[in-house]
Formats: sequence, structure tokens, C-alpha cells
Amino acid sequence: MITIIDYNAGNIKSVQRACAEVGVQAIVTSDPTTVAKAEKIIFPGVGAAPSAMEYLKKTGLDVALVKAFEGGIPILGICLGAQIILDSSEEGNQKCLGLVAGKTVRFRIRDKLLKIPHMGWNEVKAVQPHPLLDGIQPGDEFYFVHSYYPQPADKKDVYAVSSHGGDFCAALGSRNLFAMQFHPEKSGPLGLQILERFARWNGTLTG
Repeated sequence: MITIIDYNAGNIKSVQRACAEVGVQAIVTSDPTTVAKAEKIIFPGVGAAPSAMEYLKKTGLDVALVKAFEGGIPILGICLGAQIILDSSEEGNQKCLGLVAGKTVRFRIRDKLLKIPHMGWNEVKAVQPHPLLDGIQPGDEFYFVHSYYPQPADKKDVYAVSSHGGDFCAALGSRNLFAMQFHPEKSGPLGLQILERFARWNGTLTG
């Protein structure tokens, strides 16, 4: 059973439907007690870091997430959920969860033909192996919608990159946590395969 955290950041039901498409049962909750008992957690979301962090703190979900990470529970972050796991975000100069060292930064693009937000399909290139990226081939594309992106402090936490006016981190991870700036639930069969692999993942780099 997968627990999807609802922290008033949208995009929840589409993730639950995508899990169902690959035969994975998932519940949606905003209850920190339920999150504390979860076997696996998906932390999705769209929107702004300041309002998301305000809701997490108000409900106690921030503490529940930190404890789940420290307890070795497999966690999958998606989009906003891949940004606020870092120490801080340039969006509102917001202090975040601090599960992974680093910050979330806004695109700074000089090419006026490239728009912000970065929206649409883009190639994702694995830069080091990870169980959730097994089978990703050069040229494989995933769906993005974002103006900010995660920037881990340590390059060893970057597992995949994409490009929009230059390379940026598209997937990051640390121990039992893996997170993607792109949306697997909106990325067709390749995205569904990532969700399916997460359902089987034991939270280590070997399985």
C-alpha cells in the first residue's frame, strides 16, 4: 500500500489514478498519523513553496515526513515534492524540509525563445544508476511544468538531468528518498513504469 500525501498542493488524484493503472493500491491522506504508519510514501504537488510549507507545518505533515525519511520509509517526490525536500527555495526565500542538502532555484535563461515556466516534453538523461531509473534510454522524454528546479549541494545526489537553457537536475535522491522534477503520472508508459518500480522498491540503491 502506498500513501499519497495531500498537502493542499494539487495534482493528487492524477497520481492516485496513475498508481491504479499499474495495479498499485494507493490512499490519499493529510493525516500525519497515517503518514507515520505508511509503508511507502508519494509526495507530489504543484504550486508555490511558501504556501506548501505553511500547510505542512500547520498540519504536522512536515514532522511526519522527516520521521518517515529518518525511519527508512521509501519516499517518492514529484515536482513541488522534489523541490521542498531541499533546505530552501528561492521561491519566497522559503526554508524547506531539509531532507537533502541544497536549494531550489529559479531558471535564469538568456535565450528569449525559451519560456518560463518550462512546460512540455523533454529528454531526461540518467547520470548515474538508480533502481527507479532502470530501463531509461537516451532520448526518453518526460513531461515537465515548472519555473524552479532542485539544485542539490552534492553532485552525488543528482541522478538525472534535463536541459532548458542549460542542464538542470531532473531527478535526485538520498538513501530511501528519490524525487523527480518531471511528472511520471503525466508521462505515458515510461512514467507509469517508474511508479511501478517504486511500488517494488525497498528503499535501497540495490532494489
